[in-house]
Amino acid sequence: MKATPTDDDCFGQACIREDGRFICPGHLFEVKSPAESKGEWDVFKVVSTTPAEQAFRPMSEGGCKLVHA
Repeated sequence: MKATPTDDDCFGQACIREDGRFICPGHLFEVKSPAESKGEWDVFKVVSTTPAEQAFRPMSEGGCKLVHA
């Protein structure tokens, strides 16, 4: 699984690092007003996205004993 990157509607492009952490972009959403919404399930809009590399602590700071440098 670690060698296979994923790409889905919920998390976007993601992967599993050597330390087992699932790394994906971080999204900040805002709830739409009723006037902005175009349907029952159209309730959020993306305000900003943090790249996966910045959204999680670097492996070098993690201290995972299973990962050998």
